[in-house]
Amino acid sequence: MDGMNYAPVFQGSAVKVVKPGEFRFSVIGLDHGHIYAMVNGLIEAGAEVVAVADSDAARAEDFCRRYPGAVVSTEDDILADSSIQLIASAIRPDKRAALGIRAMESGKHYFCDKPGMLRMEDIQKVREVCMATGRKYMVYFGERVHVEAAVYVQDMIDKGLLGDIVTITILAPHRLNAPTRPGWFFDPERNGGILNDIGSHQVEQLLTYTHSGKAEVRYSAAGNMHTPDHPSFQDFGEAVIDTESGASCYVRVDWFTPDGLGAWGDGRVFIVGTKATCEIRKYVNVATERSGDHVFFTDNEGEHHYQVTGKVGFTFFGQFIRDCIDGTDTAMTEEHVLESMRLAIDASEKARILGGLR
Repeated sequence: MDGMNYAPVFQGSAVKVVKPGEFRFSVIGLDHGHIYAMVNGLIEAGAEVVAVADSDAARAEDFCRRYPGAVVSTEDDILADSSIQLIASAIRPDKRAALGIRAMESGKHYFCDKPGMLRMEDIQKVREVCMATGRKYMVYFGERVHVEAAVYVQDMIDKGLLGDIVTITILAPHRLNAPTRPGWFFDPERNGGILNDIGSHQVEQLLTYTHSGKAEVRYSAAGNMHTPDHPSFQDFGEAVIDTESGASCYVRVDWFTPDGLGAWGDGRVFIVGTKATCEIRKYVNVATERSGDHVFFTDNEGEHHYQVTGKVGFTFFGQFIRDCIDGTDTAMTEEHVLESMRLAIDASEKARILGGLR
């Protein structure tokens, strides 16, 4: 019911890609609940979490109760520990790029929640440090890598079942749950604005599904339509993006999920290909069943419906761990990560201010 604390656990038998103790990671920053999803995915793939550091001592202790193998530590001690290969973080968004640079300069790979950075200059700094250190800066784009239906459709596209992708429409509503949110959440200077915060998920999907390395924002808009208690907050955003493959994409993001919905958001992706079309219903099949991971696929042979929970797995995490160890780019390339963030930031910076509250 709360996307901030969405932390999937694979319902099947997860594949461990490393032996016990072979890949050790620590956590710095627990400001967003996505850290638990990130940690779950890494542990399922065989990684070992050993330490946590956070500005809130009670929050760090709670983390250790949830993951008994971890101990409370400090940022300095974690960065100085040469046995740790990766830093995972959901620190406040405006602090993520700087922490990632410190992590890479200390010899560690870095895995942070989205948005991975807030400004264009952050992208260039991160790129330079990645090149200088050989370390990875990965962003948790959970709306693709941590949704089995999204992974399933990616495989269908890669196999050519949809043909060439013509257009994609992504609808990503979220439930606000305003009383549970920290103050920084409502400040675009600290959270990046809606088209960067939620929108970075969506632009990463369109790059992946269209097999595009580059894209351009043609139109974007954002505004405060109905959140009077926080006038600078953006509760609605939209963007039109063209990819180098020739496919177009429309993205809508908002904080208007009604309380009556049985999930934190009715996330959907509609894809039109030259051979077939499909819809992903990620989290709920409205008024029909509470389960998510539904794929509706139509081709020349007929209409098909697949419910894929527990059947696909979250392959990203194992791929990323092996990439860190082997120096490969199987999960996603650094340029893919940085282009996703560039598009999200560009959409946010170019956004026309919509009506409603200003």
